[in-house]
Amino acid sequence: MTKKKLIINLPDVEATLRLGSTLADFFQKKQEFLPIFLNGDLGAGKTTFVRAFVESLPGAENAEVSSPSFNILNIYPTKPQIEHFDLYRLEGQCPDDEFFDLLNNKKTLTVVEWIQYLNIEFWPDNALLFTWKTTSTGRKIELTFHGFATPLFEEIATLLESF
Repeated sequence: MTKKKLIINLPDVEATLRLGSTLADFFQKKQEFLPIFLNGDLGAGKTTFVRAFVESLPGAENAEVSSPSFNILNIYPTKPQIEHFDLYRLEGQCPDDEFFDLLNNKKTLTVVEWIQYLNIEFWPDNALLFTWKTTSTGRKIELTFHGFATPLFEEIATLLESF
C-alpha cells in the first residue's frame, strides 16, 4: 500500500478549528470523499477537529456535533453528509456490517475516531489517517495518505502550508 506523510503543528485550539474548517472546504469543493481516520489519546483534539469540520459545511445548523462514544455513530445532515464513528467502546471487537457499508460509501464523508481499535486488515485501501500527539507547544498531527489518497498529497500539502 502506498503511503505519504505530512506533519502539521497546531499550537492552539484555534489552529485545530482552522484545520477542520480548511479541510471541510477542500472536500466540499473537491467532491472526492475518502475515509478520515483519527488516532490519538483522550483530549488530543479529535472531536474539536470534527466539530469544526462539520460546522463548516452547508446544513451544519441542523447538526449537533458530539463524540458518539456511547452510540458509536452520529450522522450529520450536512452537504456532503458526515458519518462520524467513535470506536472507543469497541476495543477488541469488530464493528457490524453497517459500519463497513458506510465506511465504503463514496457519497458521504466518513470520520472514524479511535481507528486504532479497528484491525488494519479491515481498513479500506484509501484513507487519510490523522495521528494526534500532544506536545509541549500544542498538538502535532502526522497525516498519512494511504493508497488511492496519495494523489491528494500535493494539493493538501499546499493547502496546509500555513499551519
